[in-house]
Amino acid sequence: MANQEKLVKFSSCRGVAFEIKPHSDPFALKHSPILQHSQPPSSRSWLPWGSFSKIVPTSSMHLRSASQASSHFCDVDDEEDDDVYDIDLLVDVENGHGHVLPLPPPYVKPEQPAQKVSRPKQSRLSVILLDQGLFTVYKRLFMVCLALNITGLVLAATGNFSYARNHAAVFAIWNILALTLCRSEACLRIVFWMAVNLFGWSWVPLRLKLAITSLLQSLGGIHSGCGVSSVAWLIYALVLTLKDRDNTSPEIIGVASAILGLLCLSCLAAFPLIRHLHHNVFERTHRFSGWASLGLLWAFIILTITYDPETKSYRDQSKLIRQQESWLTLAITILTFLPWITVRRVPVRVSAPSGHASLIKFEGGVKAGILGRISPSPLSEWHAFGIISDNKQEHMMLAGAVGDFTKTLVSKPPKHLWVRQVHFAGLPYLVNMYDRVLVVATGSGICVFLSFLLQPCSANVCVLWVAKGIEQNFGKEIQEMVSGFPKEKVIVHDTALLGRPNVSQMSVDAAKKWGAEVVIVTSNPEGSRDVVDACKASGIPAFGPIWDS
Repeated sequence: MANQEKLVKFSSCRGVAFEIKPHSDPFALKHSPILQHSQPPSSRSWLPWGSFSKIVPTSSMHLRSASQASSHFCDVDDEEDDDVYDIDLLVDVENGHGHVLPLPPPYVKPEQPAQKVSRPKQSRLSVILLDQGLFTVYKRLFMVCLALNITGLVLAATGNFSYARNHAAVFAIWNILALTLCRSEACLRIVFWMAVNLFGWSWVPLRLKLAITSLLQSLGGIHSGCGVSSVAWLIYALVLTLKDRDNTSPEIIGVASAILGLLCLSCLAAFPLIRHLHHNVFERTHRFSGWASLGLLWAFIILTITYDPETKSYRDQSKLIRQQESWLTLAITILTFLPWITVRRVPVRVSAPSGHASLIKFEGGVKAGILGRISPSPLSEWHAFGIISDNKQEHMMLAGAVGDFTKTLVSKPPKHLWVRQVHFAGLPYLVNMYDRVLVVATGSGICVFLSFLLQPCSANVCVLWVAKGIEQNFGKEIQEMVSGFPKEKVIVHDTALLGRPNVSQMSVDAAKKWGAEVVIVTSNPEGSRDVVDACKASGIPAFGPIWDS
């Protein structure tokens, strides 16, 4: 067995840190015996297609898996051998009767393994940033926001936009409000709910649903575009203030300079290379510099509105309530601290199915597709996990023992954890917007989709799960969850028994068989990219986690 490679960190959507082990080829090896090629049905076939899928149960006869199950929303490759990749679920998972086939014979590796598809080695960072394409929706939203703001700046600087010239700080505050809205979990929960209820009807054109999904998944582009734009407007405002020193005060200039410095620090910390290599630095810098900037913004508004250039003093505080800057900053403050108002320390029940994963149980049911954040120390770190729930008495999270926190859940199970009671919605929640969906997961990525099996939902969902040593690594409870459904609805490929499959081809075949409108995948960056690319090449719309969704 090859020596284990050193784990490295990369960051994913919503500020979640992952620990990964690089792998040159996440998918392409042997063909899976699970899927047989056949004539694909129409894209909206509503008829069952019999014995297409196979659920492979696990038992004590399974080979002991040496893989590390992952802990977050987008799983990572953490295999020791050639059996399969696992995935790590982000960040900060929530739908018949079982058909169990006899256990197949133990998988034995052939003496002459199938030749792997050669692929040049790429850094994880290049996969995250470049392999998604240069003209993704995320990058286009970023460029649109930046272009609009730069156009306004140029017009103001050339004397063609007098309002912007006289209210440059207001434009900076509007950008800060926009970027805060794009990251407000409470607001996004409402936006995603509205999208599903407005567009989740069979008569709504599929192209419109796909466009809405692309937009909502890529709101991070607006967040980052407005962040850079706010810095540009503040620089412009500070330049104008310095030119008009006689009508301002040193205190105003000092506070404005401090805000600008903190925003620049926050933007630099979010730069992909830093965020990729030093995620904890990014998370804490982004949070605390943001809070400090917000406090200074209040000081800046109070000073500028109440300052009287003639008397060189601060008076008439009553003007604060009449200025838009005050109301905009109040909205930013409420949106920023709303999630923290809901933070609670709650009792939990933690069990460890294996040394590779833990199952964390909480009171209360949760709807399908919803995600949650937990923390051992709320001011230092937060971890996002998919939620498994039947929306009745309780919900649970499956955390692979990859990082320090998730390993501690196995070795020293806590009695209490900090949670944010406002759960948030992401890409999995948009499954509810479609009629017929194939969801693809590897490793612990299955969490995000199990709720669609355990509780009723508007979408007709087929699940494809590829993992290693299911019962040994994920526990009997999880294994029973996926085994108790009609065989045409759940496809489970245990690589400890069946070997490593070509997940991309499996996904394409399953989507055609199921007549899926769209494919949703949770995997590592390379895995998600390969499945999405393979589906799109076959004319099947597909979405996977992006770097900053």
